[in-house]
Amino acid sequence: MLSEEEGRSIAEQFLQESRKPGEPELEIDWDRVRVKEGILIAPYNSARFLASRNYEHQLLDCWPILVDLSSGRARFGELEERAFWKS
Repeated sequence: MLSEEEGRSIAEQFLQESRKPGEPELEIDWDRVRVKEGILIAPYNSARFLASRNYEHQLLDCWPILVDLSSGRARFGELEERAFWKS
């Protein structure tokens, strides 16, 4: 089982590796990261939005990064899982 700190590192690496050319700078919203049922849930958005919380800079459809702390596998959440990471 990975620690929360290790899960956070995996989420950060996953986010940066998933960035496509031309996308704005993305950051994890560290204040809202949590662990539920062995899954680290890491919401993210544009760095500009997270710095200002100005909704004009918010990106839409940023499904959180989910890191399975038992395997270290990271992936983006899916729409049908929304109830899991929203509650």
